[in-house]
Amino acid sequence: MYLFEHRIPAYNVQQQELWKMRHSKQSHCPEWDDRRSWDQRKHSSSRKRRKRSHSSGQESKHYKPNHVSESHYLDDRAINERDHHDRRYVEEYRNDFCEVYDHRHYHRDYEKSHHHHYSKSSGRSRKSSHKRKHKRHHCSSHQSHSKSHRRKRSRSVEDDEEGHLICESGDVLRARYEIVATLGEGAFGKVVECIDHDMRGMHVAVKIVKNVGRYREAARSEIQVLEHLNTMDPSSTFRCVQMLEWFDHHGHVCIVFELLGLSTYDFIKENSFLPFHINDIRNMAYQICQSINFLHHNKLTHTDLKPENILFVESDYIVKYNAKMKRDERTLKNTDIKVVDFGSATFDDEHHSTLVSTRHYRAPEVILALGWSQPCDVWSIGCILIEYYLGFTVFQTHDSKEHLAMMERILGPLPAHMIKKSRKHYFHHDQLDWDEHSSAGRYVRRRCKPLKEFMHCQDTDHQSLFDLVRRMLEYDPAKRITLDEALQHPFFEPLKK
Repeated sequence: MYLFEHRIPAYNVQQQELWKMRHSKQSHCPEWDDRRSWDQRKHSSSRKRRKRSHSSGQESKHYKPNHVSESHYLDDRAINERDHHDRRYVEEYRNDFCEVYDHRHYHRDYEKSHHHHYSKSSGRSRKSSHKRKHKRHHCSSHQSHSKSHRRKRSRSVEDDEEGHLICESGDVLRARYEIVATLGEGAFGKVVECIDHDMRGMHVAVKIVKNVGRYREAARSEIQVLEHLNTMDPSSTFRCVQMLEWFDHHGHVCIVFELLGLSTYDFIKENSFLPFHINDIRNMAYQICQSINFLHHNKLTHTDLKPENILFVESDYIVKYNAKMKRDERTLKNTDIKVVDFGSATFDDEHHSTLVSTRHYRAPEVILALGWSQPCDVWSIGCILIEYYLGFTVFQTHDSKEHLAMMERILGPLPAHMIKKSRKHYFHHDQLDWDEHSSAGRYVRRRCKPLKEFMHCQDTDHQSLFDLVRRMLEYDPAKRITLDEALQHPFFEPLKK
């Protein structure tokens, strides 16, 4: 029996206190200089990658990527605040380090400019990914964007005019964390890779939040969620990224994370958008379902699942020449993953924002403003799995009505009861108000087709995967497969032998 080998613990007294803090009008956290330490974590240091051969005559080679994804350090959007004023600042915290990538039609967004991706090796940069590839930027005053405008707080600690900590490679935080590189920078602050000298040189990622009140408050909500997850699953059995500790550094909230490998999106991108092998999809899908099922059993909804937020623990791979594709192909050596970015995770009894999820993984009930809960995560997982299978997302759009048209093209008509319940003006006479002969209509018809027509072959594994995906992409959230049920699906039977 693979499902929940370890019993999910009930809420304890400490967790109830966290709950009170999270739901109070003025969230109270312990003093910011109170150290929150955890047991020693697995060492996941980055390694240099050898130059790849493009020759068909070369034997398979093993590679260890020299970059790690910091999506989970930067993409931590704060929990919904109670009043509009606070929420506006939280949105700034959520939108940090916004980057966009366009690979043919492969473009992602987050509604109302909420798209955000923060992986160093991500293709979302406006710069060429080739130019940025494997580049490590050292933390310096150059990156503050404000060389001449600094707020001096003490003789040894300075901020730029925006509140970023000015730091350099070799600087030490809390007499423990030596900065070796900058992984990313955004509106909220910056993320640096550090050597933890108290843990025998283990490499970690430290998120340094701006010394600005609104960002400190947003970081509190993030920390409370991360502490909750650490309390409920201290050994990370259910594969949620671990916060190792947090501390205050001269007014800057600093959150220490374990260092992980590439995101699943980055791996696909760096593999020329070739899809994952079906056995790898099976392994990753099972872990994702276990992880998110753990959240659901603990009254949490992630709300922002996407390939960028699924990270490999290690990104080592083997390169083989694919004669059919006439190019090198990367195959993972280890498919262990962790789920990241819990900044927008929402408890069942909290305020639920109308709009959640990144566009391509957004459930129909969210688009139609019908209310949402845990099933919206299941829809997102279905979208992720089909993307792993194809190498691209099937719902490639920025418009809600076009998104619904794509759904109908792939999955069939929307249920009448959902159409009638929605107050959105997407329908006319209980049908989607959509012109199939328009430019957008032709685009949808050309790009989309019934779900089963995306299958590469008709063998049992492929049919089983598509059956699971179809159940995850059920329009009606009340009828959508639960993750308890998904983990018992025949697609996962080979893992239980």
